[in-house]
Amino acid sequence: MPWLQLKFRVPRAHAESTEAALEAAGALSVTLLDAGDEPQLEPGPGETPLWSEILVSALFEADPASQALVERLAASLTTQTATPPTIERIEDQAWERVWLDDFKPTCFGKRLWVCPHGQPPEAKEAIVVWLDPGLAFGTGHHPTTAMCLAWLDGADLAGKKVLDFGCGSGILAIAALKLGAARAVAIDHDPQALEATGDNAAANAVAERMEIYLPDAAPDTTYDVVLANILAGPLVSLAPKLISHLRPGAALVLSGVLAEQEDAVCAAYRDRVELDPTKHCEDWVCMTGLRKLEQSP
Repeated sequence: MPWLQLKFRVPRAHAESTEAALEAAGALSVTLLDAGDEPQLEPGPGETPLWSEILVSALFEADPASQALVERLAASLTTQTATPPTIERIEDQAWERVWLDDFKPTCFGKRLWVCPHGQPPEAKEAIVVWLDPGLAFGTGHHPTTAMCLAWLDGADLAGKKVLDFGCGSGILAIAALKLGAARAVAIDHDPQALEATGDNAAANAVAERMEIYLPDAAPDTTYDVVLANILAGPLVSLAPKLISHLRPGAALVLSGVLAEQEDAVCAAYRDRVELDPTKHCEDWVCMTGLRKLEQSP
């Protein structure tokens, strides 16, 4: 079925009322996106991205009545929008598979590959994570995830127990299991992320060795490796909790941090973690280290 797409920009203050008006007029879906370059990588629960200008995209059925309705809506919105509204006919396609156009088999480190289903790598000795991220963050292509995957590829994970805090698609926990970890626990506050993680774990035949939890339901225990690819603010506020999950001598991997945020995040961990030299990729950093052995009084 084809669709009619009405698209325009509005100031952030008008976004919610505009969305409600479009839904009341019969829009089948309304999408709000950043109209500029103000990334909001992972808002917290209940938070709304604070973009200053919003790109609004509304889909309607492509029939004569809807065409007339969309044209009237576009005319009525002209004085309220930052740009003139546009109307475009969109042909139907397998929307849930569109992301595959930009998702190709990719190697991280020497042997770890992340591949969409049905696209195996050419490397003969590859360890493959088959992935469909669904609606969750994490295909490995963002520098923050790529640095974590490269670290995992070079680590000795045989028999280890791993925590992936803020698991997204589950890519890091699954990679750890594929690389020899005995068990993994994946935690995220987003139910869609937990669903994607479960599906991807099953597709990679590691579901029996993985436990998946919302934060409040997760076990209070220690691990051999703790991975947290989230954002600098949560990494700082969660430092006591993440450190408590590290057994003495355990490895910590922190990512999702911009270069200018490095000092603040390091300061939150260095008293209890012996930090390695920071790894950099584009504007992002990845911090690793080992929890310090307990000192005798």
